[in-house]
Amino acid sequence: MRAVTYHEYGGPDRLSLVDLSVPEPKRAEVRVKVLACGINLSDWENLTGSPLYARLGGLFRPGRPVLGSDIVGEIIALGEGVTGWAVGDRVWAEVVMRGGGFAQECTLPANRLARVPEDLDNVTAAALPQPGSIALAGTKGVKAGQKVLINGAGGASGPLAIQLAKAAGAHVTGVDHAGKAAFMRARGADRVIDYRSTDFADEDVHYDLILDLVGTRPMRRIAPVLAPGGRYRLIGGTMRAMFSALFMGFARGVMSGKKIGVGAAEGDPATLDRIGALAMEGRLTPEIAGTLGLDGVPEALAQVGAGAAAGKLVVLPNG
Repeated sequence: MRAVTYHEYGGPDRLSLVDLSVPEPKRAEVRVKVLACGINLSDWENLTGSPLYARLGGLFRPGRPVLGSDIVGEIIALGEGVTGWAVGDRVWAEVVMRGGGFAQECTLPANRLARVPEDLDNVTAAALPQPGSIALAGTKGVKAGQKVLINGAGGASGPLAIQLAKAAGAHVTGVDHAGKAAFMRARGADRVIDYRSTDFADEDVHYDLILDLVGTRPMRRIAPVLAPGGRYRLIGGTMRAMFSALFMGFARGVMSGKKIGVGAAEGDPATLDRIGALAMEGRLTPEIAGTLGLDGVPEALAQVGAGAAAGKLVVLPNG
């Protein structure tokens, strides 16, 4: 089978399209034909090994050679002990710590699988697991009339978070570069900010929720623009921003009553079922920036790493 592999951290030049042996499912695993796999910013981070948390699977060398974690596939073999699934089932999974989706076939843990809704096409489904999980977790508890700011709103998770926050009745501000302004407004943003000309942390505006998908600011810059009792959720960004949110954010939160949080839940099967239901109801619609074959993965990852993709790029490993 064909797969895109890497064996050392770095840029897209570290990737190679090679032939690999077909993987055999171990106990409690299935093997799938990969129908589609969404590209996430986490794939870029795992490729480059930066920020440092991207090296959890291998400090000096990647622990797994194939990236790709938002996988839609058709089961073609069952490992020992697998029940509840059959060959031919169309399934999806989010396996950010495992990867394997940038290949024609891969193995997946049976307990991470959910059934893809019948009327949800492969490309749309592959654009939803990680971004949808982040959007659901990040906007949980949003209420009508609240002010929500989404930093990095023009990527993959941001547009979904905009949709959920708007559906809850919030006023939503999206932050990204000016080239994505129309895109953010089309997804429902009430206001957009070009981060290259305006720093939202310098404005005299206070937010009930800041969902930060690309954190670069320390908490001393963020805390003043949170409203009393407001919440800050950091999903990705620099190690400096992570440490600041974890340590300085905790102290500031205790003193001010503001809630500071880091990270988002993975797309477990129950979450995928919820995402699928919302998608079928038309309440969660990803923006597809394009589809590509395995040979296009290096260039696509470079686009995602540079923040140039407006929406989701999806790999079709089998054409």
